[in-house]
Amino acid sequence: MSRDALTPLDATFLELEEADDAAHMHIGSVMVFEPSNPPTPARLRRHVERRLGQLPRYRCRLSEPHTAALHWPSWVPAAEFDIADHVTAERLAPPGGEDQLVEWAGRYWSERLDRGRPLWHMCLLTGLEGGRWAIASKTHHALVDGVGSVDVVNLLLDAERRPPRRRPSPPEAPPEEGSGALKLLADGLRTGLYTARHPGRLRDAFLEAKAMGEVLVSDEVIAAPACSLTAEIGGEREYRVIRTDLERLKEVKRGLGGTVNDAVLAAVTAGLRELLSERGERLPSPGLRAMVPVNLRTAAQRFGLGNQVSSLFLHLPVAEPDALRRYRLLARESAHMKEGRLAAGGADLVRLSGIAPPILHSLFARSVFATRLFNLTVTNVPGPQLPLYAFGARMEEVLPLVPLAAEHSVGVAVVSYDGRVFFGLVGAGAGAKDLGVLARGIERGIAELSRLAPGHEPLPALR
Repeated sequence: MSRDALTPLDATFLELEEADDAAHMHIGSVMVFEPSNPPTPARLRRHVERRLGQLPRYRCRLSEPHTAALHWPSWVPAAEFDIADHVTAERLAPPGGEDQLVEWAGRYWSERLDRGRPLWHMCLLTGLEGGRWAIASKTHHALVDGVGSVDVVNLLLDAERRPPRRRPSPPEAPPEEGSGALKLLADGLRTGLYTARHPGRLRDAFLEAKAMGEVLVSDEVIAAPACSLTAEIGGEREYRVIRTDLERLKEVKRGLGGTVNDAVLAAVTAGLRELLSERGERLPSPGLRAMVPVNLRTAAQRFGLGNQVSSLFLHLPVAEPDALRRYRLLARESAHMKEGRLAAGGADLVRLSGIAPPILHSLFARSVFATRLFNLTVTNVPGPQLPLYAFGARMEEVLPLVPLAAEHSVGVAVVSYDGRVFFGLVGAGAGAKDLGVLARGIERGIAELSRLAPGHEPLPALR
């Protein structure tokens, strides 16, 4: 039987679910299409199945439903794969407006994926107000990371309203690999031989070790501040969406310096400041700590499955009352981390931890995603800036989901598409009760940044 080994980071997401029943490690989106006749469920299934040959793991299940003390499961072909188990259909409750859509999305994402089947699901959703319809999805994080999944969605979508008919993709067998630990050990031995033959490699190895040390010192030793965001959660999810124009955030970048991602993080910081203030909490200094995933893929790896992300741990200065100063604090820290090797150091930690037996890796994984390291996840995925289509209909919106680890009650996923930016807010436990306050605060934060941008000198270069 052909086996496709999980990487240490793939296994991490399985282990996080096993540590707490409330943790759901699937990413997801709701793609909303313009008013038109939606496809039938049967037509959508045929459409998806024709293209699955480009995604061999989507026909695979885990060799075992759980990680074990001495080995991880692998991806193996599902003997009884049935597309109808993975592509279903529902109708939104009337009148099919925003309230009904986000309520449905929260319920849909509250249900875990069945580990006895391939770890993905798609739902055709009809009955949206004004004749619109949608395709919702959830995919386990062990199968694909958030950055890669945007490219995977492109296999379902087309750049033309009436594209030429594609030939069905031939099924591809997953590559045969050794177990994750043995493969990493072999990689390490090969690296050692290469280092002996190429002394210049010693400097790179030193920098990698230094980067891992920086991650441990800056993120492991200095704990994230205690606050109500890090609390017990249940399995139920609440969901909200905020929309803005990408050009609006680019104007902030041009006016204040930094990046579009800095503008996103500053808006989220404003929302969190309002949320904690509404709850009557002391605003922690130097700020809440956010885990911000970073893409490590090369251009040649854009369509690859599996996780190739690392994380930066950034402080969101919620205690700073001045919006301009908040923005500049964020932009400086973000630039400093990106100029250094902290992102690579985070990836090296997870990669090298895979040499240890899974039982030790599991402890490491839980410590990396523990509440002492970060208060919430904020992920920003740049999507395609041109219209995409399915079944002759233009996709109007992409509403994203980020998973919640145990005791993390709020998460923010941001995706840009065709000139728009969509903030997807997810909450569980205490985080579900006042998600609207966070949404209102982010909207105000965007408006405040827009007012500040004209007439200010951009940030000076980082020294």
